[in-house]
Amino acid sequence: MLPAFLSAFFFALNATCASHSIRLIGTLRANISRLVIGTLVLGLFAHSLGGGFSSAGTGWFLVSGLVGLGLGDLGSYAALPLLGSRLTVLMIQCLAAPIAAIGEWWWLGTRLSAEQVLWGAVILFGVAFALAPSRSSPPRVRVRPIGFLYGFLAACGQGFGAALLSRKAVMVAAAAGERVSNITFGLTAAYERMVAGLAFTLCWFLALRLVHRLPDAPRMVPAVPGRRPWIWTLANGLAGPVAGVGCYQWALATAPSGIVLPIAATTPLLSIPIAHWLEGDQPTRRSIVGGLVAVAGCIALTLVSHR
Repeated sequence: MLPAFLSAFFFALNATCASHSIRLIGTLRANISRLVIGTLVLGLFAHSLGGGFSSAGTGWFLVSGLVGLGLGDLGSYAALPLLGSRLTVLMIQCLAAPIAAIGEWWWLGTRLSAEQVLWGAVILFGVAFALAPSRSSPPRVRVRPIGFLYGFLAACGQGFGAALLSRKAVMVAAAAGERVSNITFGLTAAYERMVAGLAFTLCWFLALRLVHRLPDAPRMVPAVPGRRPWIWTLANGLAGPVAGVGCYQWALATAPSGIVLPIAATTPLLSIPIAHWLEGDQPTRRSIVGGLVAVAGCIALTLVSHR
């Protein structure tokens, strides 16, 4: 369970880093730079201390990267301007977990106990309560129905790509006699997924450029002390693609996706105190209540999973 909590923490830290990076250098540069940094750092580790591309599950990890970091991210970026950040995150986090759990049960035969399902649902309820728009806090964009389709695509990318296909890769590697329950395997798996995700993203933006649909470069925001572009860009690449994805893959190597994803879904809640610490953002009462419910669910899920 520890790797799942660590992945949620690093993804939450990455949210703040990504926000600064996007404002300073733009969405396109921020997204590609984080993938490049993640691929270089993880590649250095994988080809020195890890196994490189020698794992029996490498093929499945590459497909996982294409679906999760490729199609899933495209769905997420397409949904954001149509639904707003809260609705997009809500759809992805709360749909990915049941999609992955049902897929893993149907395809891989992994079954969760009734208590694990119950406390996983409590975690997702806490996340939904904290993030759901209300009359007093409506979406900041005009919601368009097509956005829900993109949000569902992003959730499928997270559930099928990042979780289900990764679990299949882990099982293939374990059946071949590889040690999968350690951080070295997790970081190597993250590298293999990152390579596929970077290749897909570069091809996608190249295609957009060829048809002249590439977004215009934003106006650069002047750097101020503590807000230098290269610092936030480097932090964006290290916190998410390296630490976050590495711990996420480590978690999926040791626990079913139906347990890992509800814990990972607390990422938006963990980002609230981090944003308060780094940026001074004040959390709302609703986010605090939802966060407490989700944390209680995490504690209970950990206890019932270690009986």
